[in-house]
Amino acid sequence: MQAKLIIGAGLLSLASGMASAQDIIRHKIPGSDFPIAQAVTLPPNATIHFISGQVPPVIDKNAPADSLAAYGDTKTQTLGVLKKIEEILKGMGLGMGDVVKMQVFLVGDPAKQGRADVKGFMESYTQFFGGAQPNLPARAVMQVAALNSPGWLVEIEVVAAKK
Repeated sequence: MQAKLIIGAGLLSLASGMASAQDIIRHKIPGSDFPIAQAVTLPPNATIHFISGQVPPVIDKNAPADSLAAYGDTKTQTLGVLKKIEEILKGMGLGMGDVVKMQVFLVGDPAKQGRADVKGFMESYTQFFGGAQPNLPARAVMQVAALNSPGWLVEIEVVAAKK
């Protein structure tokens, strides 16, 4: 009887140790292969990093400073912003797979009758999430009236976590 209690206590101790070392859990959207998580659960031992909103880099220095030509279309701007975020994370010892939450602000594209170019956004987004890098963030994409520069169509902020 005493041996059973000792073994049981040992298993309980092992199980509680495993619970404290649990991983970040990414809950898939049921029945969907859309490249976002429905939710992300962080264990108590995760460190959370908040990355401020990033805006696109200038791609054409000869274009007027606040013009779309200076920054490109939504696809181009998204790619530039995600590369900036990737570099920031790398400098912190993190990677895109550590992103657990993303907020995306898109301005309506004049070439798309003022609607946000979600397709262009997704073409760049899927280069970082859902393919070779399977860790999907919870995400919100919203169309906003404007960003600080008239040439910006995209701003993205992320939260990264690592245990």
